[in-house]
Amino acid sequence: MKKILMMGAVLALASCGPSGDDAKKAEAEKAAPTTEAAATPAPIVPVTTDVPAGTYKLDKTHATLHFRVSHLGFSNYTAGFSEFDAELQFDPKNPEASSVTAKVNPKSLTLPAPPKGFVDELLGKGWLEAAQFPEINFKSTKVELTGADTARITGDFSLHGVTAPLTLEAKFNGGYVGHQYDPNARIGFSAKGSLKRSAFGVAYGIPAPGTTMGVGDDVEVIIEAEFSGPPMPAAPK
Repeated sequence: MKKILMMGAVLALASCGPSGDDAKKAEAEKAAPTTEAAATPAPIVPVTTDVPAGTYKLDKTHATLHFRVSHLGFSNYTAGFSEFDAELQFDPKNPEASSVTAKVNPKSLTLPAPPKGFVDELLGKGWLEAAQFPEINFKSTKVELTGADTARITGDFSLHGVTAPLTLEAKFNGGYVGHQYDPNARIGFSAKGSLKRSAFGVAYGIPAPGTTMGVGDDVEVIIEAEFSGPPMPAAPK
């Protein structure tokens, strides 16, 4: 009888302990990193480049500014502006300290094979109203790295008399410190963003809910740009 009671006590104690699966789980939890450092993602290291920090001005002969908007849901109508400028304060070692400003002349609107009077219509009432609002502007307020050569640029965008935030997803395409035929540093970027034109008071022709009959509210912005920067260092004598 005494032996039976002892065996019962042993079995009871065993049932209170962890099962095989529970034991494995406990060991895994012990092995898992629990420090705050392990939970913090590694900082993004910007791509290495030998271009200098400084002021970079837009090379207008190697820059394009286009936008796309849905037309009846049948196509993404693409147009652009031919007169625009930008200046970039660029720090390749600390890109998040960089900043950019840009301005666009809305009267430089360019369209593919526009019908007679169509450009004037888009520059007039209900659309860009360029005579009253002669400039489109962007001024960055924050640059955030999203990858070694990519960044999210947030800024204040002014269009049609309204200023609201706009975010651009930008990619650094590289650069050089200079060349015998181009004695200044040069860098290049591609960028995209989107906005709702109705947020800027340009709501004419937006399709009724549930239809595509009209010109879409969503506008995609596509930018390709090269910038010229500080002069290349003089060759050692």
